[in-house]
Amino acid sequence: MNWAFLQGLLSGVNKYSTAFGRVWLSIVFLFRVMVFVVAAEKVWGDEQKDFKCNTAQPGCHNVCYDHFFPVSHVRLWALQLIFVTCPSLLVVMHVAYRDDRERKHRLKYGENCDRLYANTGKKRGGLWWTYVLTLVFKIAVDATFVYLVYHIYEGYDFPSLIKCEQEPCPNKVDCFIARPTEKRIFTIFMVVTSLACIVLSIFEIVYLVGKKCRECIISSHNSRRSTTNRMHSGSNLMESDTLKVPGKTSPETPAPSYSLAIS
Repeated sequence: MNWAFLQGLLSGVNKYSTAFGRVWLSIVFLFRVMVFVVAAEKVWGDEQKDFKCNTAQPGCHNVCYDHFFPVSHVRLWALQLIFVTCPSLLVVMHVAYRDDRERKHRLKYGENCDRLYANTGKKRGGLWWTYVLTLVFKIAVDATFVYLVYHIYEGYDFPSLIKCEQEPCPNKVDCFIARPTEKRIFTIFMVVTSLACIVLSIFEIVYLVGKKCRECIISSHNSRRSTTNRMHSGSNLMESDTLKVPGKTSPETPAPSYSLAIS
């Protein structure tokens, strides 16, 4: 499988991510995609061919393998990596949509017109919701696949010996898995990295929501402060106008005149 597309996608969305998002991308690309491509596919290989049962009954080998491994681990992880990385394409598409709107706006009103977006890649408005929804989707995908691996294979362990009683096996037969310890290690590694990605995505959502609430509180506080300042300025202006209005004055009483008696 060619993973160059996912590499380009992860590199493109990296510049729109937070610090938690960049760590998430590093874990996905280095510890999941690279390990999957370099090692996991080779460890499993043709696993059905390496699955051995101590019987020559026709069809028993295939039925037992299908019973214990209804879906290949490698194909399940490939689906998981595709589903968990492709939502990042929505963020890139949303930014491209903003860039296109900005370009058309400038063509219509000129280069000196007011910009629609101060920064098309800044997570504000609809882009913020798109980014958060992609995080929720990634958490849901990783959690679903971790549960599926546990539910389908009844845990994350690979026993060396499996007892099979499926038809058309004549009786209970012993079946053996090739390299069970190595497969167990890779399974646990992929599950742990999936859980780490879930935790990072949760932290990123908490960070984004907390930052948004902080901005709303600061904006509300500044709005109340400016309203208070305007009301205070208006009150001062009314007081100054009141002082300028002439009030009622009492009539002046003429000073008494005194006549000097000349003797």
